[in-house]
Amino acid sequence: MTKTLYAEFTVKPGSEERVAEMMRELTEQVRREPGNQLFLPYTRETNPREYFVFEVYADSNAFQEHITADYGATFNAELAEHIEEDGSVLTWLNPLN
Repeated sequence: MTKTLYAEFTVKPGSEERVAEMMRELTEQVRREPGNQLFLPYTRETNPREYFVFEVYADSNAFQEHITADYGATFNAELAEHIEEDGSVLTWLNPLN
């Protein structure tokens, strides 16, 4: 069964450029993961400091590989310095059948 979620966070003022660069790099890496089916980062139209990332992975194992990737840990460690929350807020989604 696929693992689907979205992650949200708000960038601190002054960190917009760095986080945008980080997200572009992360997006390229995640999309190369064999179990990644979708990785779509967005910013809110009315507030470009608010990020929303929609993610779909083939299954729990694919998601586990994603969260244990070295580049993900590096990204999250730096991201923590640039966002208002303690970390990305995750919302897990189930398909409507």
